[in-house]
Amino acid sequence: MTTIACAQPGCTGTVLDGYCDVCGSPEGSPASQPGSVSAGTQPAGIVGTASTVSRASNRLASTALGSARRPAGSTTTRIGTSSKRLRGARLGAGLTTIPPVPAVDAAAAIMKNPVVSEEKRNCPSCGAPVGRSRDGQPGRAEGFCARCRNPFSFIPKLVAGDLVGGQYEVAGCLAHGGLGWIYLARDRNVSNRWVVLKGLLNSGDADALAAAIAERQFLAQVEHPLIVEIYNFVTHQGAGYIVMEYVGGTSLKSLLKDRMQAAGGRYDPLPVDQAIAFIVEILPAFQYLHDLGLIFCDFKPDNIIQVGDAVKLIDLGGVRRADDQASAIYGTVGYQAPEVPTVGASIASDIFTIGRTLLVLAMEFRGYQSTYLASLPPVGDTPLFQKHDSFYRLLAKTCAPDPADRFASADELRVQLLGVLREVVADRPGGGAATYSTSSLLFEVPTVSDQTLDWHELPGLRIDENDPMTGWLHTVSIEEPAARLEALKAAPEPSPEVLLATADAAQHCGRLDVVDTVVADMLTSDPWEWRAVWMSGLAALARGDATAAQSAFNAVYGQVPGELAPKLALALSCEESGELDVAESLYTTCARTDANYIAACAFGLARIRSGRADLDGAIAALDLVPPTSRAFTQARRERAGQLAASGRGLPALSEAMSSVESLTIDAQDRATLLVGVLDMALDEVRAKGSRPDITIAGVPAAEPSLRQGLESGYRELAGYAEGREEKVRLVDQANAVRNWTRQ
Repeated sequence: MTTIACAQPGCTGTVLDGYCDVCGSPEGSPASQPGSVSAGTQPAGIVGTASTVSRASNRLASTALGSARRPAGSTTTRIGTSSKRLRGARLGAGLTTIPPVPAVDAAAAIMKNPVVSEEKRNCPSCGAPVGRSRDGQPGRAEGFCARCRNPFSFIPKLVAGDLVGGQYEVAGCLAHGGLGWIYLARDRNVSNRWVVLKGLLNSGDADALAAAIAERQFLAQVEHPLIVEIYNFVTHQGAGYIVMEYVGGTSLKSLLKDRMQAAGGRYDPLPVDQAIAFIVEILPAFQYLHDLGLIFCDFKPDNIIQVGDAVKLIDLGGVRRADDQASAIYGTVGYQAPEVPTVGASIASDIFTIGRTLLVLAMEFRGYQSTYLASLPPVGDTPLFQKHDSFYRLLAKTCAPDPADRFASADELRVQLLGVLREVVADRPGGGAATYSTSSLLFEVPTVSDQTLDWHELPGLRIDENDPMTGWLHTVSIEEPAARLEALKAAPEPSPEVLLATADAAQHCGRLDVVDTVVADMLTSDPWEWRAVWMSGLAALARGDATAAQSAFNAVYGQVPGELAPKLALALSCEESGELDVAESLYTTCARTDANYIAACAFGLARIRSGRADLDGAIAALDLVPPTSRAFTQARRERAGQLAASGRGLPALSEAMSSVESLTIDAQDRATLLVGVLDMALDEVRAKGSRPDITIAGVPAAEPSLRQGLESGYRELAGYAEGREEKVRLVDQANAVRNWTRQ
């Protein structure tokens, strides 16, 4: 049989039955072009100061988007124009390292004494405490709930040796779940393989039992390498059971318990990069279920199993069809979305449970089942949010109160989560400037080549190939903005990409009124269209309205928190509006994370630090620009200028000329810089004495040598002079500084 290698970059898996056996991506699915962030030693230069509340951008004003823009009483639903293209390639743990977990032998997993402790006994119908001790007497393991009068039982219904469905020989209990005991058994018909039996329904009504089993048969059609396999449905003594694959691994809930025990009873969450990596790896399973029209419903740390360096989604007992309006919805307090009891389960409610699970993995989320049942703790009280602003922004969108404000799909969430993971990994202690680049699905790269930065140099939006007018737009090859703007009026359909192209052309030819009209039309049609707000931010920068630009880019950042382009744009607008701490933090994040952003951020950091008279910080920022960058020459020239003007004496002047020593720069520019530096050095020597041990562009810091160097420099500049008057002036200056000798 011919094997097909997975097409996803960085994945070593093989496509089996249409899906990769490693990352779970479908055969032929479009891949992004990811890079990676080096976890090793990186160039120094970025001060690794952790974000604080005062530096975090989440405190800034933000342009209204989504449900905040939707008119009161409106029934406008989300269009989700960008969701289809956000099917990210597998990276996840490829950016970080997660310790492997050994497989658990099935026989060793059997509980020796299958008893549910009293504090965990709750009515399966209403959730009230049952089976508790009273008057010194132990609680009953089975009986009737005092609140709803429904029966409860915590006694296993199956014992070792029972043969279920004439095929599955019970070996013992594995655990107790929401639907009762979970059992381990051997399949006598298939090589005695280990299987798991999970209770489906316990009813004396045979017809109801048969109907329930028939209703759940769709689970047997679920086949994905990241999802536990359903083998069969059987009945035994009036009860129904799902027969599932045995996954001999450790749940993330168990991992958290083990970490807590090792920490002496103190909650010890997973490192945030590992928590993100686990969720990144499992998200393709959710996308697969959602594509089938299925909702998982009850996601939590219990339902991810790690086996070796792989993960699997288990416990499909709560899975239901998206259009199912009748059957019971299973959920867990603290994880279930707030709208589920009233409007039911949906993709958006699954997204909510994923966000809550991620936060429980990454920190001690106190009050998540009470005070913060449907909200996040304040940033000011949460160090993790203060340190990782993008992580907070992602969770804020994932767990938004309004379902329409959440990510539209698991794929969309995964792409942004990968971006956040890159930032978290890049923020490790000892990290410096990024050495790798990653291609975004949504934005082009910055075009900065010198110390200036305005809206022209910010990354452009990538065209959405799913837009119905993309093909037509590719035929409009006119570059001149005004002519292109006129040509776009002939578009057969005003699709989002046509409108964005119109706004872009109008922006470039100064028709900001047209940009405003396009933005208003797009947001009226789709209040969640963040790309329109991006265009409004560019227009605000063009007008010089930094506050409005800041608000717009902050809103975009909240919608795509894993992207760097909105952070760079927000940094620029914050710099111009005087929010320098926020700007510096954002520039630092971008420079650490992606090499494409280093030049723009290095110059931005240098501007901010120079304004504070922090020469060392400014020089360190300029040193971030690598020799391979087209901005390297400008960075070194700026470095030389700052050192020369620093007033730090001869050592700084020597270093200034060393900054440009190996550069290929204009000879006149080099001579101009040299003359200026030698002139300052001569003044320094006259005032404080010679330092012949210090050389400046090969000239010892002594008066005769400096005079000779200056004379040569002025005469060289005179050779470049265009007019006679300028040439004479420079020759006179050369004569004025020359060393006079007696004949």
